[in-house]
Amino acid sequence: VVEEFVRRGVTFVQSVAEVPAGAKLVFSAHGVSPVVWQQSKERQLQVIIDATCPLVEKVHREVRRFAAQGYWIILVGHPEHDEIVGTNGEAPGRIRIVANIEEAKRVEVPDPERVAVLTQTTLSVDDTREIIGILRQRFPGMVAPPKEDICYATQNRQDAVKELAREVDLVLVVGSPNSENSNQLRRVARSCGVPAQLINDFHGIDPRWLEGVERVGITSGASVPERLVEEAADYFKRRGAEVANIGFVEENVHFTLPAEMSDLS
Repeated sequence: VVEEFVRRGVTFVQSVAEVPAGAKLVFSAHGVSPVVWQQSKERQLQVIIDATCPLVEKVHREVRRFAAQGYWIILVGHPEHDEIVGTNGEAPGRIRIVANIEEAKRVEVPDPERVAVLTQTTLSVDDTREIIGILRQRFPGMVAPPKEDICYATQNRQDAVKELAREVDLVLVVGSPNSENSNQLRRVARSCGVPAQLINDFHGIDPRWLEGVERVGITSGASVPERLVEEAADYFKRRGAEVANIGFVEENVHFTLPAEMSDLS
């Protein structure tokens, strides 16, 4: 996805300070903190487009709500992930980030009776369930939002991989090594006892992986272009394989593009 945008002339930056004067600034789906918004306004950039995923924005709203109600927030996720960095910025003094089971066993808050839990949207459903279970044992009064924070596309793909793993000898996940949800799909497949590999595209397929393999399952991260999945399938077609599409879940959720992005298109 990044390479495709770069070919179209998009420049990726790590901070607002890198944005040239007069350029259009787009915040990615991972979201950003209020500090970044303020920096953008101080730069007086002409066009600021917020492309934050609505599901991530939901978590941001929940952080603000719980913080305003006096809760200490335990945020389950990876501290270096862009989404967690942005979410943490909504109430940095009241958030404790927990990345794994061991940290869930050790985390402390000033008031154990006022604890709320939120999660990174791209995590494994199974992993978060175990972590949250430990937190509930430690903080029995812990509250959570009425609906899980895990992205529906992430959850659907994880559920589909579990079903797919029953039918194949190898799972190939098309996605970036930097993609959390793509890496989770590989971990989910392996947890089902099936070898799984992560590839950027069909060029990454190692013929050695296919030795003794009769059936290969192909899936992809949530934001991977369909073209890359089709090219991976064509790789096997050219070698005489029979390719079939298997649908486990139909997704019919659609979000409206920000008006500014619609204007650009």
